[in-house]
Amino acid sequence: MNYVPVWVYDNYVPAHIAMGRLQEEGIDCWLKDENTVTIDPILTNAVGGIKLMVEEDKAKKAWELLHQLQKDYKANFVCSKCGSSNIELVSTPRKPLNWLSAISTFFFSNYALTVDKVYHCFDCRHESAEAVQKENDTAKD
Repeated sequence: MNYVPVWVYDNYVPAHIAMGRLQEEGIDCWLKDENTVTIDPILTNAVGGIKLMVEEDKAKKAWELLHQLQKDYKANFVCSKCGSSNIELVSTPRKPLNWLSAISTFFFSNYALTVDKVYHCFDCRHESAEAVQKENDTAKD
């Protein structure tokens, strides 16, 4: 059987959640480069992340399921400033302390730039450390 990548992850936790969801739907799948990324996260970009591999003939169905899973997850969180669901957890090197760390490590022959993870709103460009969970519309008795 020929397997193709349908989704890429930088962490094994969401990769296993997605793999479990596909297996519940009867789609045979496995994770490529999981050990490399888990043992040495610095190599994530070098190997292209953890790739979720599925059978070629089921790739479209798998992608649709994963896309819906991501859409459902994003719908549960909103921007703390504008209330939009168009937010995502991203890496940012913008804080002055991150740059100060990079400059100081430069003198010790290490060029690593530390980054922070923040929730970025693509509508109002607001960034925050925490995502706000969307309120349920159901009325409490």
